[in-house]
Amino acid sequence: MEWLNYHHLLYFWVVAKEGSIMRASKELRLAAPTISAQIHQLEQDLDQKLFARSGRGLVLTDAGRLAFRYADEIFSLGHDLLDAVKGREKARKVRLVVGVSDVLAKSIVHRILQPAFRLGEGMRIICREQRSLDAFMAELATQAVDVVLSDTPAGSGTPVRAYSHALGECGTSFLAARRLATTCRSRPFPASLDGVPFLVPTSDSTFRGALDRWFEGKHIRPNIVAELDDAALMNVFAEAEIGVVAAPDVIEKEIRQRHKVHVVGRTKEIRQRFFAISIERKIKHPAVAAICDAARRHIFA
Repeated sequence: MEWLNYHHLLYFWVVAKEGSIMRASKELRLAAPTISAQIHQLEQDLDQKLFARSGRGLVLTDAGRLAFRYADEIFSLGHDLLDAVKGREKARKVRLVVGVSDVLAKSIVHRILQPAFRLGEGMRIICREQRSLDAFMAELATQAVDVVLSDTPAGSGTPVRAYSHALGECGTSFLAARRLATTCRSRPFPASLDGVPFLVPTSDSTFRGALDRWFEGKHIRPNIVAELDDAALMNVFAEAEIGVVAAPDVIEKEIRQRHKVHVVGRTKEIRQRFFAISIERKIKHPAVAAICDAARRHIFA
């Protein structure tokens, strides 16, 4: 029977949290070579490299990130055990680990997750962001992630049996800084977008594909000045008068207030869809159920 050396796992966990062996050695009060040797032994036991070099520091590999999540849970349980046997028992927090596709606007993610925070002090929410939906599918399979928020459903070719729970959909608003918005509004929408500087998502995003098809159908040729993965950065660029930006209309008011931009036009023809992807056909996790219900009833009603 294989056994895991929890001392080795503890050293790995502290190094991962601290970001370097030198900082971990101060925290653990152990010599750096000792910690390094113990982590090397853990890697041999797992037959996986857990860290990779990045300049003078260390970064977790894919296997390292998975090991860290389990270690985090293991040592959290250890603290709960100590509290329980010493008479300090308290209600164990319910964890919700959310995978977030980084193409989603942060404002949308915030609004979707709000109901989970309202469930009380018994909740602990952990968000992980990355671009690859396929990577999240693997984490769903190992239950390292409870739910994934995405603008696309899980693909039929994914090796994991996942269920895409539709949260809702919305239209699209076009926004720009005051001077550019005034110029655009001097002509009828959507022809007013023809030739103007435009900020768009990168070409591999679902929303970019929908925008391109809509532009083509309306015979509009925007002057694309930047392609960005990060929706928040796109809004900052729009505020700096670099170009027009397209955003989900359900967060239009928030973007206008936060970034001092103005509406150029709106359309319901470009639909943005949102999904909560899980390995459960019928959602049982109380926080996932809460965010799905609130999204359907309030955000995208």
